[in-house]
Formats: sequence, structure tokens, C-alpha cells
Amino acid sequence: MEKLRLRTVLGNHPHVRAVKAGELRSDLFELEFVEFAPTNAAFKPMVREQAFDVCEMAVVTYLMAKAHGKPLVLLPAAMLGRFQHGHALCRADGATLAPADLEGKRVGIRSFTTTTGAWIRGILANDHGVDLDRIDWVTFEDPHVAEYVDRTERAPKDKTIIQMLKDGELDAVLGETSNDPALKPLFADPAAEAERWYRRHGVVPVNHLVVVTEQLAKSRPDVVRGLYDLLKRGKIGAGPPRSPDLVPFGIEANRKPLELIIEYCVQQALIPRRFAVDELFDELTRDLT
Repeated sequence: MEKLRLRTVLGNHPHVRAVKAGELRSDLFELEFVEFAPTNAAFKPMVREQAFDVCEMAVVTYLMAKAHGKPLVLLPAAMLGRFQHGHALCRADGATLAPADLEGKRVGIRSFTTTTGAWIRGILANDHGVDLDRIDWVTFEDPHVAEYVDRTERAPKDKTIIQMLKDGELDAVLGETSNDPALKPLFADPAAEAERWYRRHGVVPVNHLVVVTEQLAKSRPDVVRGLYDLLKRGKIGAGPPRSPDLVPFGIEANRKPLELIIEYCVQQALIPRRFAVDELFDELTRDLT
């Protein structure tokens, strides 16, 4: 019998290299990879049209999709995790701008609903006392979830986020990195800040997990379990994880990151209520370890 073919979007991460290269396979299905650069360009068609069977997905996008009843099922398989303090920039000239100085300033972000943005805003609000409502937010893209009402200022279509920062049209930007000498990190020592933050919270900020369509999960739970097992084999084969593990697998390994990003999303009115972590999974994926 011909194997089930699954249209799949996964980024080029080290722990999925063997899966994407076909070195690790399943007897149940074939993964037909669709490449997106950047990977986040696939999130909107996945949320709005269920354009793929399997798709890497930003955590905040999934939480918002869940809140609006999109037929997607989450797998506790992290594709991307990182400490966020190095993903905020300001200009290198002029007076020093500290995180606590952002109130009353114009801050750019690709989309208000990005997961990196939600993590950094949560850090600003909860660890640096910043009132997020007193920042003038400037965005460049629509949210992936169409039902979300975006009340931010939209940048002119001919403008780019980094150039607006360099030109003084923005005071800071979130979700960006740059080697341009005209720019510097908003946090004076991002690595040290991240280390302090991790000691305080004990959480790895997970950005991307994996979703499948509800149709696939209901019709072929064996395939969904096989997909998770395949991805887990890929991670194990990539070598021992660093400490802390930035791409945790399993519900319990992802519980603390999910609890915290849910809290940040509620604070920032990205989702209407506080989900319990177990609500994010179905009967099958809730048991994956």
C-alpha cells in the first residue's frame, strides 16, 4: 500500500536535518517538504487555510489560532528556542536607552503578534516594570490570525524596520538583530541578562513547536504519533542537548515555557483567556513524552 504523503514545512534546524535529508524515515508516511524562507512565512497559510498537513508554528500564533477555533493540533516538539534579550536593538549614538526608558517611545516590531515580541514585552513588563500601553508600537505586517484586531500604527509600505531605526523614526525595535555599527543591543549585556533571567525563572523561551491539521489527527492518530517519534529520533541522533535544552520535547519539558508565554499573552491581550497547558493538546498528543 502506498504511504501517506504529508505536505510538511519545517525549518532547517540541526535536530531535523536527518529527517529532512531522508536519512530517518517512517514506514507509515512520506514527508513532502515545502520550503519557506523565512519559515514564518508558512504560518499564515497554515492558520488561515490549513495549507499543509504538518507545519512548524510559532507558539503565540498557535495560542491565538486555538483561541479562534482553528482546526490545528499541537505536538510538544520544539523546533526553535532561544533566549530573547539579544533580539532588541536601539541606536548606538546619542543618550543611552535602557529598557526602562521605552515608555513614551516609538518601538518597531515586524508584527505585534510575533512570539519573540511577546517574550520580550513580557520581559520588559514583568522584569523591568515597563508599562507596555505607554509605548507607541509601529508594525510592518498583519497578524497570522485574521480575527485579531491590530490597533498598532502601521509603518509606510516603503519603509523597513532597521532603516527606520537608523533614521531616527523609531527609538528601538524588537525581534531583530544586526551587525551594523550604528546599532547596539537594547540590553547592555544580553548574554548576562539572559543568564540572570534564566536563574530567576528557570524557563527556556520556546518560540516554535509543530502543528498538524485536526483532520490528520482524527483520521490517522498512528501517523501523528509516528511523526512525533520520527522528530524525536532526529533530535536524539543530533547529539546530546545543550544545557539548558533549547528544543525540549514532551509535555512536561514544555510545560513551564508554555505556562509563562500563556501568561504573557493574557497580559498583552493576545488571547482572551488563560489556557491550561493540557488544553493545548488533544487526547493523543497530551500523552507524548
